[in-house]
Amino acid sequence: MMRDELGDLSTFLVVAEERSFTRAAARLGTSQSAISNAVRRLETHLDIKLLARTTRSVSPTEAGEQLLGTLRPALGDIRQQLASLAQLRERPSGMVRITTSRHAAQTVLWPAVDAVLARYPEIQIELSIDGALTNIVADRFDAGVRLGESLEKDMIAVRIGPDLRMAVIGAPDYLAKHAPPKTPRDLIAHRCINVRMATRGNLYAWEFEKAGQTLNVRVEGSVIVNDSALAIEAALAGHGLACVIEDDDLRAHLASGRLVRLLADWCPPFAGHHLYYPDRRNLSPAFRVLLEELRARARQEGSQRREQSITRE
Repeated sequence: MMRDELGDLSTFLVVAEERSFTRAAARLGTSQSAISNAVRRLETHLDIKLLARTTRSVSPTEAGEQLLGTLRPALGDIRQQLASLAQLRERPSGMVRITTSRHAAQTVLWPAVDAVLARYPEIQIELSIDGALTNIVADRFDAGVRLGESLEKDMIAVRIGPDLRMAVIGAPDYLAKHAPPKTPRDLIAHRCINVRMATRGNLYAWEFEKAGQTLNVRVEGSVIVNDSALAIEAALAGHGLACVIEDDDLRAHLASGRLVRLLADWCPPFAGHHLYYPDRRNLSPAFRVLLEELRARARQEGSQRREQSITRE
């Protein structure tokens, strides 16, 4: 078989270099009889004598010298290629495909992706923005990113972001003409910006909770979007109230006074973004690098939030 032939050729090369079956056996960590059998098997297969043996020495025949001239560079190239493969194993490379929502991509994924690509230029990362609950196995994604409440039970999930909160927002000009809602039920009297859910195609029912009481309110309005960034733009333009995830961009609008937050006491925190994938066993080195980067950033952010909480107290 080819594997045996390659092994016998390697053994022959060591014997020819050492000019001794005994030294070749010591170098290869095997018995002298195994060395002799390998050379004999190779000579039988080629039907030619490769080594001249005497009681005191072993030397290549003319055919052996010719074979050595071919073997040395060939086996050297093979060793070099194997070393290159080892470097690839140690140096992560290849494609990582992730399906994610736009919010997760911008707030959690991209900073980690940017850092990984800077350190490992051999890695390629594809981020597919999709609000639907994609079947990552069927669509050949390595992982997906979703909110903790949307995860499938048969997936391995790793938390990569902090708790999140929804925020009901409106522009000052709009609120100057419409009395701010005091309870979620008051939203029925307001123009609101609806968001169509990619997962089911229906309009998102605004969810509220306070003191153990849960309310889902279906709102009405003249604007329907399928992206939270557009909902914020519509609210800024005075087309009504919007309900979106609170993040740094939204906090900047609130701090500047361009938007006003409403019903904050009805919007408790909920589980944030998680990376999910089907199997922890056959993870590529490239995927492991990104996973560890996300985990490290999540730990760092959690530590910073705890320190800020202690400082405020």
